[in-house]
Amino acid sequence: MTTIEAPRTPSRPARKRGVNWEKWGWIYMRASGVVLVVLIFGHLFVNLVLGQGVKAIDFAFVGGKLSSPFWQVWDLLMLWLALIHGGNGMRTLVNDYASHPLVNRILKLAILAAVVVLVLLGTLVIFTFDPCPAGAPANLVASFCPVP
Repeated sequence: MTTIEAPRTPSRPARKRGVNWEKWGWIYMRASGVVLVVLIFGHLFVNLVLGQGVKAIDFAFVGGKLSSPFWQVWDLLMLWLALIHGGNGMRTLVNDYASHPLVNRILKLAILAAVVVLVLLGTLVIFTFDPCPAGAPANLVASFCPVP
């Protein structure tokens, strides 16, 4: 006689020990999404609504923002959360559609490498940006820079 398993019976038993990375990835996506909405709309409000709008965005505007520790932390949070959020989303897509184990691993390593490189480069730019470069023409530097 053939036995029919009960509906929704898992094909393999649930993992009982160790960290459940899928659960934490799911939680991260929800939490980072909420924080990113606040960061992005704050960014857009300050850059586009306050002041003269998009006409005011130039090198001096960006230089002034990136010389402030508050905006450095704001932009750093936005950069890190967005890149890790996007990388985690891409990892989920690879898990869903790349069924060959080697292809799956190569794609996930490529995503990880891209996220790490972009996070490092973006962080470097945020904290090493100099709005008053030495030897630059006076008409190209921010208004708050000392004129040589």
